[in-house]
Amino acid sequence: MNHQYHQQIWNTVLQIPVGRVASYGQIADLAGLPGRARLVGKALGYAPDSLQVPWHRVLRSDGKIAFPAQSEKSNLQIGLLQQENVAVFNNRVKLKTFQWQPDLAELLFKLNY
Repeated sequence: MNHQYHQQIWNTVLQIPVGRVASYGQIADLAGLPGRARLVGKALGYAPDSLQVPWHRVLRSDGKIAFPAQSEKSNLQIGLLQQENVAVFNNRVKLKTFQWQPDLAELLFKLNY
């Protein structure tokens, strides 16, 4: 477990705006860890509550929620996304509509490692 990588992932997820989502792979890329999408999932599980990392904004590359449908975690994630006006249908979010696309200023000034 590399805590530095976890911190990079948490810092990147903290940048996702309310009402937007990102994929595990996208977060890995933006955190400077290309190809480490699984590490993103693991790191989110280790995030300290005190950081308030918005884990619920991170989805699979097809927009699906990673937890099994109708599970407690899935229902929690859907509820949190809906509170942010993100539409969830059949355990999936339309990435074309809700995916976070950071602009150049965000990339240069907020995502620095």
